[in-house]
Amino acid sequence: MVKYKSLFQPETLAEIQRRILELKEDAKAKWGKMNSAQMLCHCDKVLKVAIGKLILPKTNFFIYYIGNLTRIEMMIFNNGIPPNMPTFKKLVVEENCNFEDCRENLLKTLNEFIRISSENKLPERHELFGKMTKKEWGFMEYKHLNHHLKQFGL
Repeated sequence: MVKYKSLFQPETLAEIQRRILELKEDAKAKWGKMNSAQMLCHCDKVLKVAIGKLILPKTNFFIYYIGNLTRIEMMIFNNGIPPNMPTFKKLVVEENCNFEDCRENLLKTLNEFIRISSENKLPERHELFGKMTKKEWGFMEYKHLNHHLKQFGL
C-alpha cells in the first residue's frame, strides 16, 4: 500500500518545517526561474489560497477538467508535481523578495493552515482542483511544498 504524506501528520509537518529552515538564500534551483526567496513567497501565496486569504480567478471548463483529473491522479498514484508546471498568474513571483521575510511568512502561513484545518475551515473547493476534502488539502499542500523544496535540493 502507498504511504501518503500530509501536512496533517506531525512528523511530515516537522520535516517540511525543518527543510524550509535548512534552505539557504543562495541555493540554486535545479529547474525553473525562481530564486529561493521567490520560491518561499510563491509557496506562501499557494498556502494563502487554502486559508482563504488569496482568491484565484475562475478557470474555464477545460482547465478545470484537467485540474480535477490531475488531483485524482495524484491521489490514486501518489504522483509528484513535474518540474516547470504552469500556475495561476496570481501565484507567480517575479519581483525581488527578502529571503528571511519570505521564510518567516511561509512558516507563519503554514501554522495558520494547520490551525484553520483543525477548525474545519478549509475551503470546500479549489479553482483548479475542484471539490477538495481536508485530507486532499493536506496531501496536495504537502506535494506542492515538497516539489519546491526538492527544486532547491532539499
